[in-house]
Amino acid sequence: MAEINQPKKDFRHIVRIADTDLDGSKQLFSAIRKINGVSFMISHAVCIASGIDMKRITGEMTVDEVRKIEDVLNDPLKYGLPTWLLNRRKDVETGKDMHNIGTDLKVAIDNDIKLMKKIRCYKGVRHMIGQPVRGQSTKSNFRNKRNKKSTLGVQRKKAGAPAAPAAKSADKKGKK
Repeated sequence: MAEINQPKKDFRHIVRIADTDLDGSKQLFSAIRKINGVSFMISHAVCIASGIDMKRITGEMTVDEVRKIEDVLNDPLKYGLPTWLLNRRKDVETGKDMHNIGTDLKVAIDNDIKLMKKIRCYKGVRHMIGQPVRGQSTKSNFRNKRNKKSTLGVQRKKAGAPAAPAAKSADKKGKK
């Protein structure tokens, strides 16, 4: 009787791809999505471009297959992926189409925000003052970004405190 759920001898519980630790027990398609900058579309395209079955368990992959996936992630245009799939088309600094992943993506986003603040465009100004950038309404939302005291709701009166006397109005209609 063959044992079905026994892992292979070379099974790895953690697979390192693009400086990210991936769960070895998941399928390749869903495991690659844990890398910052890899969506489900990129994950699907990487599996097809590398020629590896997307339902394959990540921990059972060989070292050569891991290198192939890393190579496709680092240079997707070399493997024929379309440019509309990339997250950095016509980069401001270089003018090239590229796909950033991991810490490179975080650095690129931070540099973009700094550039917008420097040239003082609308989005840059909104970033500077801590307001929402993409046109959301600010009347009822984003109150915690302004300051801590501007929360919604009504303040209750204390139970033991007496009610304040009404102010007497000096009504001088008849007196002249």
